[in-house]
Amino acid sequence: MRVGLVCPYSFDVPGGVQSHVHDLAETLIGMGHEVSVLAPADDDAPLPSFVVPAGRAVPVRYNGSVARLSFGPISAARVRRWLENGEFDVLHVHEPITPSLALLAVLSARGPVVATFHTAMARSRALAAAQNVLQLVLERITGRIAVSELARQVQVEHLGSDAVEIPNGVSVARFAAATPLPGWPGEGGAIGFLGRFTEPRKGFAVLAEAFAVLAGQRPGLRLLVAGPGDPAAVLDPVPKPIRERIVFLGKVSEEDKARMLRSVDVYVAPNTGGESFGMILTEAMAAGTPVVASDLEAFRRVLDGGTAGSMFPTGDAGALAAALGELLDSPQRRAALAARANQVVAGYDWPIVAARVLEVYATAIEATEGIVRDAPEPT
Repeated sequence: MRVGLVCPYSFDVPGGVQSHVHDLAETLIGMGHEVSVLAPADDDAPLPSFVVPAGRAVPVRYNGSVARLSFGPISAARVRRWLENGEFDVLHVHEPITPSLALLAVLSARGPVVATFHTAMARSRALAAAQNVLQLVLERITGRIAVSELARQVQVEHLGSDAVEIPNGVSVARFAAATPLPGWPGEGGAIGFLGRFTEPRKGFAVLAEAFAVLAGQRPGLRLLVAGPGDPAAVLDPVPKPIRERIVFLGKVSEEDKARMLRSVDVYVAPNTGGESFGMILTEAMAAGTPVVASDLEAFRRVLDGGTAGSMFPTGDAGALAAALGELLDSPQRRAALAARANQVVAGYDWPIVAARVLEVYATAIEATEGIVRDAPEPT
């Protein structure tokens, strides 16, 4: 099968949707399919061989974050050329209701279109204002996927449609086989965080406050942080003697992300909101690292109601410190959480997830062929 995947966000910047598209493409290629990915990126950016750059993206505020999108006449021309050259059996776009390549691709498509919705958002004035345009886009989509029940609710409540729930996948074997970074986790214990730590909704400030409490009680405890951003922007509230025990790796490769997750005793997801799934949770689970996460609905679903990870009241640094202290003091509890997480994360392994996506492709292709067969003969 020839599959065209469209990522709305720049491949130059790490993110959940980008990782999803990348890993889905690799999995489908490994299953024998031909895959091409179109994504915003500079023409000279180092990209996987299956990615076609659609030009530089511009930063746009979206869903409490900053997304790097590509949109406009030049982008539209590149989309049309890519579609013409690809001759895809199915077009699979991600986040098609953002002003992005995905939206442009849907409007230019002439065959089966599958769309994956990642975002869970509250009722939006922007969605309401753009309802006519969005309706035109939605009418061209043959099959719909939502990565979570929260993302599916956006379809039902705001867009007047429904979607098959298929979660984000994770390469379980790759994370499980990763080796820790040299010198980690160390005898004093280590906590991990990965993400855009300067972005308020990622909750790093909550973790920093909790770590300051714990570090004062545990002289050898360290915090390992990976992700883009300026450390100076978040360290002011942290007492100076403790700052040197927070190690920033900066932006990391996929290989080093797996190694980082294997390098800590506990992974923390202190996010304060705006999450529809929690891909980093499944990655930590696959790495065999116990998870402590904010009690967000999306995280609770991934962690099987709290059986596959410890949860704390969102935004409560004191409760986070207590939960971390309990786990750091109990190797048995950490082992039990990791064992349960290993069972749960097996259902998120990419080959299993990709097989379900292929079922949606087949249904979309069949539906499109049925429309063509049933079309009236020209007079």
